[in-house]
Amino acid sequence: MSNVYTVAVLVGSLRKASINRKAALALAALAPSNLKLEIVEIGELPLYNEDLDVSPPAAYSAFRQRVGAADALLFVTPEYNRSVPAPMKNAIDVGSRPYGKSCLSGKPGAVFSASPGAIGGFGANHHLRQSLVFLDVPCMQQPEAYLSGAGTAFDEAGNPSDTVKPFLQTFINAYAKWVEQHKKS
Repeated sequence: MSNVYTVAVLVGSLRKASINRKAALALAALAPSNLKLEIVEIGELPLYNEDLDVSPPAAYSAFRQRVGAADALLFVTPEYNRSVPAPMKNAIDVGSRPYGKSCLSGKPGAVFSASPGAIGGFGANHHLRQSLVFLDVPCMQQPEAYLSGAGTAFDEAGNPSDTVKPFLQTFINAYAKWVEQHKKS
């Protein structure tokens, strides 16, 4: 693997100490040398409003530029009410508009969901995948990544537990191969 690919990482939880932010940072630390993961913050994006695209807010433009410059996408999200959190959906809406000018299209992607609950964000993971199909983001199918019981998966410093680390490593290694295989030239 000779190329290094930049991965825009969107974290669906806005809390600084969120489980999903810890997971994203742990995945970045475990990433093979052909991936450079960079969290792109989504919390300051105004709610998507097509009227704003006449003269887009600076936050829209900066977000679209950062995501557009990335080679690949990684979505790391909790589950809220059996779906994706509002900030994640808003980021997807901002990135996919104006219609026909999506900064997401064609970039290889993957979804990682984590939750303290028993099903690891399964609903959010699959709702997000539905949007990605429409947005032409080829999404890695295997291994699926649902981290259940995630409240104890990381220590205070964000280090993954010895039982979780191999799961994260397997996922990020597979994703590196997925990006290598599906990156548009």
